[in-house]
Formats: sequence, structure tokens, C-alpha cells
Amino acid sequence: MTAIRVLIADDQMMVRQGLTVLLNAEPDIEVVGQAVDGADAIEKVAELAPDVVLMDIRMPRVGGIEATRAVTEADGSTVKVLVLTTFDLDEYVYEALRAGASGFLLKDASADELAHAVRVVAEGEALLAPNITKRLIAEFARVSAGPRAALKDRTGDLTERETEVLALIAQGLSNTEIAARLVVAEQTVKSHVGRILSKLGLRDRTQAAVHAYETGLVRPAGY
Repeated sequence: MTAIRVLIADDQMMVRQGLTVLLNAEPDIEVVGQAVDGADAIEKVAELAPDVVLMDIRMPRVGGIEATRAVTEADGSTVKVLVLTTFDLDEYVYEALRAGASGFLLKDASADELAHAVRVVAEGEALLAPNITKRLIAEFARVSAGPRAALKDRTGDLTERETEVLALIAQGLSNTEIAARLVVAEQTVKSHVGRILSKLGLRDRTQAAVHAYETGLVRPAGY
């Protein structure tokens, strides 16, 4: 079994070292490098080709959002970014997700939660727990100036069932939960998700959720 290669980007040495110790204790995860800020992270991603980057949001020189955008938008990039934050309502989390992050994790997460998060994003899944997703929906609604026409046009390429699946993804449901809701096989849901990502030119489920919010497909009550 090939280990998941992880790069840790944080300006605090103790955080980097602590995360390294925790992750290297897992048999299927290997920390291949550390970066002291966003600029260093961009260079290290190009040099080390990690599968997952644990990216702190607030760093000197180049911050985590700018670095996330740079590494996820690079030609041929397959790296997944897991944002590290101190507060789950961090005002920058929304922008990090828009920039290409696959999810976020609190810095006080347990070792098991950390390892689980790395595995989830490495597999191309979104790391947006339902309780966190609900709070993020409100943030999406607050900061978005309204559906962007170009995005809405792209959503129109989806079939009725694909649009339904996209809405459920944005509400934080897993493939298993979507399958139960729609009374279809889980493999059928996986096929729908794959076609949604392909048609919309999106990287993963997190980006699909962002798209659904920004096009107005999913909106919280009161907005």
C-alpha cells in the first residue's frame, strides 16, 4: 500500500513538528516535508509532489488562501489542500474553499480526526461535516453578491437528477445518504457525482458545494 504523502505548511515550528509526529505514527501516511509559509509551500509542492497539504490560513509573506489557489490551479495539479484553522467560523475559511481547498480542520483536532481528515481528502472526498456545513451556508449567503451568470449557465448543463444530487452534496450529505434519500444504489450516486464534476469542471465535492451555493441552487432559510 502506497502511503499518503503529506506536506505541512504552518509558520509555527511547534505546530509543524507536532503534526508531523502525529501523522508519521500512522502506517499509511508519510510527512514528506514542512513549509514555513505560503511561498515556501508553493515551492515545496512543486518539489515534493505531495498528495495532501495541511495549510495554515494565516502565514507571513504569502498566506494560506493565496498558496491554496496557486497549488490547486497549477497545470496538472492533483494535490488536495486541507486548511488548518483555530476557529471553525474563521472568516477566511470560505475564501479558502473558493480558492480550491477540499475542507478544513481545527488545529485542536485529535490525532484520529487528523488522520481521518487526511485520508478523506486524499481520496477526493470533501471534508465538510454537516454541523460545519450549516454554518458555512450562512457565510456563503452573506458574502455572495448573488448568483454569477456564467456559473448559473454551467449548472444548466446538468440533468434534473444531477442537479438534485448537487443540491444534496451542498447540504453535506454523503453518497450513502444521498442514495438512501433518492432510493438508488450508491454506485449510481457515484456516477452522478462524477458526471457533475466533469460537466462543471470542478475538482471535488467541496468545489461542487461552493458552486451550488454561489449559483443560488442551495440557499439557507432567510436568505
